[in-house]
Amino acid sequence: MQAQYKLIFEQAQALVADEIDSIAITANLSALLFHSFERINWLGFYFLRGDELVLGPFQGNVACTRIPIGQGVCGTAFQNMETLIVDDVHLFEGHIACDAASESEIVVPFSSSKIEGVLDVDSPEKNRFSEDEAELLKAIVGLLV
Repeated sequence: MQAQYKLIFEQAQALVADEIDSIAITANLSALLFHSFERINWLGFYFLRGDELVLGPFQGNVACTRIPIGQGVCGTAFQNMETLIVDDVHLFEGHIACDAASESEIVVPFSSSKIEGVLDVDSPEKNRFSEDEAELLKAIVGLLV
């Protein structure tokens, strides 16, 4: 893991260490990550509620409130329980455009007996996200579960 990503992960660990409330944890994680990454325009969490993902803590412009499982990048990533890096959201069939400025996206799903959902990050640049960032984000959502 790159040195800067190691530092971000350590900061995330510290935020999670003594807190048990998932809203408090994800609120702080969304702020930490939003201000740690360059060239992004939205970062936040969606939580599973019934058969859809419901907006949780985030940073950025207003967002879609509910996303059906299996729809859009978030719903697809959650349904398949796999991290998705989308280099050009306009080429993703069924993309849900919550912010017209978004060009690329990474979504990391998570699931445990206590909390389920996705971490979603959008960028106004195509081809913005790397496998290194995916690994960091997977490690951070691992702190939730």
